[in-house]
Amino acid sequence: MKENENQQVSNPTDHLANERTFLAWVRTGVAIMGFGFVVVKFALFIKQISLVITSKQTYLPGSGHSNQIGVLLVVLGAFITLYAYVRYSITEKQLLNKAYKPSSVPALILTVAIVIIGGLLAIYLVPGL
Repeated sequence: MKENENQQVSNPTDHLANERTFLAWVRTGVAIMGFGFVVVKFALFIKQISLVITSKQTYLPGSGHSNQIGVLLVVLGAFITLYAYVRYSITEKQLLNKAYKPSSVPALILTVAIVIIGGLLAIYLVPGL
């Protein structure tokens, strides 16, 4: 007999919900990484277009930090994906032990971080600030 066959499984819908939540977090992480990639590549596109139009390299105001912002978003997306796996594993163990304890602190920290980054991006995008 396999080791998993000896364990009494809790409600299967709980495990399926845990998997759906994990996949939703992974989709979010991948979307943020994709957005970061687009930010970096769009800045490169703008520089190339400015070269073609003006035949000299000009930098548009406010576009100096696009690479850093894009990389930050890619790192944030990777962090979210890692967090998703850690949270999934913890919840799965708790469900198997029938001792699930919800934790809102990590999600709150992540939410506040994303809101702060979004606010900083909005300030960065407003011309003249």
